[in-house]
Amino acid sequence: MATPSFVPGLELSRRFYLEAVRPLLAECAPGVTYSAARLGSGSEVLGFDTARSADHEWGPRLHLFLRPRDVARDGPRITAWLSERLPKTFLGHPTHFAPTGEAGIRVMRPTEGPVHHRVEVKDPGTWLTGLLGFDPRGDIAPEDWLAAPTQLLAEVTSGAVFHDGLGALGPVRAALRWYPHDLWLHVLACQWRRVSQEEAFVGRCGEVGDELGSAVVAARLARDLMRLCLLMDRRYPPYGKWLGSAFARTPLAPDLGPVLTAAVAATDWHTREHHLARAYEAVAAAHNRLGLTEPVDPATRPYHRRPFRVLHAERFAAALHARVTDPHIASLPVSGAVDQFVDSTDVLSRPGQARAATRALLGSPAGERRPRP
Repeated sequence: MATPSFVPGLELSRRFYLEAVRPLLAECAPGVTYSAARLGSGSEVLGFDTARSADHEWGPRLHLFLRPRDVARDGPRITAWLSERLPKTFLGHPTHFAPTGEAGIRVMRPTEGPVHHRVEVKDPGTWLTGLLGFDPRGDIAPEDWLAAPTQLLAEVTSGAVFHDGLGALGPVRAALRWYPHDLWLHVLACQWRRVSQEEAFVGRCGEVGDELGSAVVAARLARDLMRLCLLMDRRYPPYGKWLGSAFARTPLAPDLGPVLTAAVAATDWHTREHHLARAYEAVAAAHNRLGLTEPVDPATRPYHRRPFRVLHAERFAAALHARVTDPHIASLPVSGAVDQFVDSTDVLSRPGQARAATRALLGSPAGERRPRP
């Protein structure tokens, strides 16, 4: 089978819904109210897919959201109808997803029989709770926000909604678009705190001849600054594979990207420290432009009596925490959101584990499913 021309996944799914799925729904379930969207996992949801993405879990696919009673009553019938009636290919891409046996990965393959499609029928509450660990259609507690990995928040608020007959997806995506203001200040402060905790180590490692250790610390600091830029720009930082791609879309990236690249590529700690100092000052100036706090001096300086150039980033954390007005948020541990104190893919990709880790740290009810009001 000839390789079809690449079409960005969101556009492919949009056309698949409009031209293939919607007409079949009108035939088999004319009275069922539904919403259709491409959300959740997949590079195309974040807009980062390329032709390489087509080798697994990519293709004409979407979610159909129905009311819970309609999922139970009509879901199996809709799924079976689509299996029998969907075209075998769409815009040259097979609509049949077959397992490869590799960790459950599915690839698109031609089929002569029924189509094992990826039009998944769900009710919004079940799907959202399964992805995030809580149902955002009710009140969202601070602990819910902090326990939700930013990758998963991006998977709900990115992507595309093709039809919202239920009227549920629009309000949910708006509610989750960004942290409430005081929580944003808290998360920003905790990200600055991460920078403050290691900024002197680039020089200290280098001073004792540990250039590899210095380089590793510099790379960690570069990652923290990239995530900080995304948070300042009100963008949820994605997981590692797409962090650089997401950072490249921030206003600071054209000037800051080459500086961070130079810091990571440097082979001696003096050069590494020089470029990081430039990066600190650029991000500090960007903080002041946000106007979230009184201006904080963006200049780097010696690390106490030691000859290492640092920003003393804790000054920015303190300025942000001072602007938090909600007493509950002001009393939270300064560890921040789960992505800021957990670095395990196994935890961050499983909402139950992310919530358990957050609950253990906060001593809060995060992880317990609260009833909707």
